[in-house]
Amino acid sequence: MDNTTKSTDIDLVYLWVNGNDPKWRAKRNAVIGKTEEGSAVNCEGRYADNDELKYSLRAVEMYAPWVRKIFIVTDNQRPEWLDTSHPKIQIVDHTEILPPQSLPSFNATVIEHFLYRIPGLAEHFLFANDDMFINRPVTGADFFGADGLPIIRFNRRRFRRLTLFLKEKVLKKGMSNYNRIIQNAARLVEARFGIYFGSKTHHNIDAYLRSDYQHTYEKIFKDDIEPTLVNHIRSDNDIQRNLYAYVAIVRKRAHLHYVSQRTSFRFHIDNPKHYRKLEKFNPMLFCMNDSQYANQADREHVTEYLRQRFPEKSKFEK
Repeated sequence: MDNTTKSTDIDLVYLWVNGNDPKWRAKRNAVIGKTEEGSAVNCEGRYADNDELKYSLRAVEMYAPWVRKIFIVTDNQRPEWLDTSHPKIQIVDHTEILPPQSLPSFNATVIEHFLYRIPGLAEHFLFANDDMFINRPVTGADFFGADGLPIIRFNRRRFRRLTLFLKEKVLKKGMSNYNRIIQNAARLVEARFGIYFGSKTHHNIDAYLRSDYQHTYEKIFKDDIEPTLVNHIRSDNDIQRNLYAYVAIVRKRAHLHYVSQRTSFRFHIDNPKHYRKLEKFNPMLFCMNDSQYANQADREHVTEYLRQRFPEKSKFEK
């Protein structure tokens, strides 16, 4: 690890929600109505808590003990098992960072625009969902270059624009909300900078500079993002966080790396083959993606799998 990275404070930010909490469910349902099990936008898997955060933090302690501080962004919730008195742990409520029109928010896409507002957040930070895991020893140099700029990891998609066009216009297959909001980000960057990004970030732990994140939101795309802030659940006009990666690359404020299954692997918890792939490739990072296709048995399997993979209790637990 180079001297620049050694001397740099690097924080880690998680979004976390316990969708099993009756009070939280009542709040959500009062705003958006009953959960639609078959909807990718508002399915049970979007909010289910399978104790992933507990095991993700165990992995951080094992493989990235150099992380300075861990911020957990929540909606008036705290994991029952979490020792919030630990000096590295800080709970951040939505009310501390979101504008009033966004509250209450059940839309991670909106919440992610305001990560830079977290009080006390370091200039260099990592962002993760609670289903993302470090899988082997890493250093700051795995996320930031010798010049301090973030390493941005993309999945390579050579003909993405054509593929999306064919699916939507020719095959008449509706674009998923996730792909659509990434496309929204790509089109904004193209309109502003004349560069279209067909690739997308690897859906795993990402690195950012706080000041660049703030600049992209406040100085470049605030007026474009503003109309989406009232979207309390995911909506098709949302602008996905890929925006910040695209702009960092355009401004030459990042290093672009393309991932393989040996560096970053996202799998679906309802697919048994993906568990075998994880063991085969043993990537640096992995994400256990819940979705509308998973059932309760799949979620119970996740918890047991993680318990066996990360059996040692961390110092972040009571």
